[in-house]
Amino acid sequence: MTGRRVVVTGIEVLAPGGIGAKNFWNLLSEGRTATRGITFFDPTPFRSRVAAEIDFDPYEHGLGPQEVRRLDRAAQFAVVAARGAVADSGVELDRLDPYRVGVTVGSAVGATMGLDEEYRVVSDGGRLDLVDHAYAAPHLYNHMVPSSFAAEVAWAVGAEGPSTVVSTGCTSGIDSVGYAVELIREGSADVMIAGSSDAPISPITMACFDAIKATTPRNDDAEHASRPFDGTRNGFVLGEGAAVFVLEELESAKKRGAHIYAEIAGYATRSNAYHMTGLRPDGAEMAEAIRVALDEARLNVEAIDYINAHGSGTKQNDRHETAAFKRSLGEHAYRTPVSSIKSMVGHSLGAIGSIEIAASALAMEHNVVPPTANLHTPDPECDLDYVPIVAREQLTDAVLTVGSGFGGFQSAMVLTRPERSLV
Repeated sequence: MTGRRVVVTGIEVLAPGGIGAKNFWNLLSEGRTATRGITFFDPTPFRSRVAAEIDFDPYEHGLGPQEVRRLDRAAQFAVVAARGAVADSGVELDRLDPYRVGVTVGSAVGATMGLDEEYRVVSDGGRLDLVDHAYAAPHLYNHMVPSSFAAEVAWAVGAEGPSTVVSTGCTSGIDSVGYAVELIREGSADVMIAGSSDAPISPITMACFDAIKATTPRNDDAEHASRPFDGTRNGFVLGEGAAVFVLEELESAKKRGAHIYAEIAGYATRSNAYHMTGLRPDGAEMAEAIRVALDEARLNVEAIDYINAHGSGTKQNDRHETAAFKRSLGEHAYRTPVSSIKSMVGHSLGAIGSIEIAASALAMEHNVVPPTANLHTPDPECDLDYVPIVAREQLTDAVLTVGSGFGGFQSAMVLTRPERSLV
């Protein structure tokens, strides 16, 4: 079954400043930012007090009172996005063998907001050393086990095939989709509902990133705080969100007349086995993931029209990534437009990889490369074409999207137009 080709036929995105794939794309193509001062809690005690929050009402997006009570915010995002992706695809799941429909959900930190909120309740605001379980929400156990995300999505869409949570830090969103692609290729499923979700904007998360100074302290200018590849960058802006896709085997999708956004032509992941948060400056492990993804896609480096970068806005990551592009693409790296959408929607940890896959597919759909917002002062060590400030119209047939995560995870995915001839 290795000859099966896998395509994206449905997309739904919940992102800061743009709920729904259309609104999300409008934000990106217009170069608008959705970063602001934190409103979810009092951020006064923290070093970094800015984030990219979503204005999300679960009831407006079809969740009922029992679902709202049961589900953590990130799980709510995942369910809403899954339903939206299925609706966008037009696939009639109730006509399919449910054992041939699977789910993969990526998440870096699971039900962080729910756990943070519940701890405050059972500990009486942190005053009790021995917490009082009598005050806990009845579904608190679901917050403790990230597998509940996949279960909830499977229940929401009626999928009874393989159901998995992938948690590989900030590459979870790429890896969950990559795993789903492999399940279809090997014949274990015909349709996969795949993506990722994270809602990490909570006191505990902000404290963790404050401790290692990974997030920006640019609190007086939240709109321009996320500055990937800019010489004045000083850390990333935490975000939240979800993106979910319907993935199908190409011939089946064509047979039912589905709209096809892109083919997932290549995927690979590697680890640097080096440091929990550190990166080797030569970018070797990311370059290797890119090389293998291109080989799987049967593409030469010159075929890549656009790179959707990880682009977190930390000096270490941006320079590591730049080195990886040069190492893997050679001279073509200098001719290839690159951009980071984290400049507009922040870094939603495990969710961002899927959100960036959505951006890559939509860039192909519209033949527009989204910009890197807030890039005014180029870093001499980041000397590629980072598409500053304004989107660029460009015919785009093949996109490389990459991710880098704490723990040394490095992942790469290649999206192409399915009509491209394999060579």
